[in-house]
Amino acid sequence: MSITRRDCEAMDRNDALASKRDLFTLPKGVIYLDGNSLGVLPKNVSQRVTAAVEQQWGETLIKSWNEHGWFHLPHKIGNRLARLVGAEKDSVIVGDSISVNLFKILSGALAQRRDRKIILTDSGNFPSDIYVAQGLTQFLDAGYEVKVVAPEDVAAAIDARVAVVMITEVDYRTARRHDMPALTKAAHAHGALMIWDLAHSAGAIPVDLTGGDADFAVGCTYKYLNGGPGAPAFLYVRPSLQDKVQPALVGWWGHARPFAFDLDFVPAPGVTRQQCGTQPILSMTALDAALDPFDDVDMGVLHRKSQALAKLFIDLVEEKCARYGLKLAGPRDMKQRGSHVSFHCPEGYGVMQALIAQGVIGDFRAPDIIRFGLTPLYNSFADIWDAAAILGQGLEEGLWKRPEYRARKPVT
Repeated sequence: MSITRRDCEAMDRNDALASKRDLFTLPKGVIYLDGNSLGVLPKNVSQRVTAAVEQQWGETLIKSWNEHGWFHLPHKIGNRLARLVGAEKDSVIVGDSISVNLFKILSGALAQRRDRKIILTDSGNFPSDIYVAQGLTQFLDAGYEVKVVAPEDVAAAIDARVAVVMITEVDYRTARRHDMPALTKAAHAHGALMIWDLAHSAGAIPVDLTGGDADFAVGCTYKYLNGGPGAPAFLYVRPSLQDKVQPALVGWWGHARPFAFDLDFVPAPGVTRQQCGTQPILSMTALDAALDPFDDVDMGVLHRKSQALAKLFIDLVEEKCARYGLKLAGPRDMKQRGSHVSFHCPEGYGVMQALIAQGVIGDFRAPDIIRFGLTPLYNSFADIWDAAAILGQGLEEGLWKRPEYRARKPVT
């Protein structure tokens, strides 16, 4: 029997996270299913940023580095994030972008395995990560190689020549989820170090960096963590490696005594050495505020809702839209998925643009994927029912054929 909207309303009444929805600014008439690309604005962020601008910057000025704790924000926020990614205290630090952080930890990791020349990754990795690795090898001694294999072939490709295995846990297109403990164990068995990209994991699914024995990780804060456009990223270094690994990109914030102004770099102890330059305090303030809704959230509860939303959406889309050529991308097993759902869709770009014009916001990923981020803190089951219904109606009416929906925009 088909699921009705009334059924979805009943699910919402029984949702343990339903009250979280009121903490976010959700535009009227919009069903937002793109939190895997940019999270919505938490209501408390504007007030916190305004205070940082008007009172801290405007009145306290440079004294705010001490009086308002600006200098310690990267560590403070890092420790707040540590709980969400299963990391030890003082093993996560916030700042820079994923690409910059990846360059830092990848260069440091390669220096720990100087007799090995291969960086192993997979074709499901976010391309920017691969670009960083390719760029780094251009500055190293001859012989370094970035080896790209299919996601299912990563474990078999690890051998004694591999220095670092660099993997995104959740595929940005299909939501396919790697087995972190198993793959890390395989890397360690061959003497390789393991780097995880948590861009589509952090804030969406339970992550256990400590239990998974990860060596390094990077992650994004402007997706499921709602830190705002371009919010600072984070990085993780396993405690036993923190005082051994030295990044190639260093700066005064990573110095043991930044205000001694020594002419020679002396690395700070712990994860602090992974900092580089002065951090964007207004963005840091927004991110710090954005994490408040997570403070009392059980990630297991959040994950169960994510799985339920995904299963509902898949079932509804396949019921309403299968005859239009839509095909699920990624695994059907909810345990093997992240928190977004994608479909291969003929004319996918136009279909998504038409859907956005109708108030259902997802995104498109080349060559043919329409993608929908499911964010348990603010998406409801009724949202999911309505989105599938609108998608089905738009396909039936052929809205994607209109020229205005087929014209490509710079950001897809």
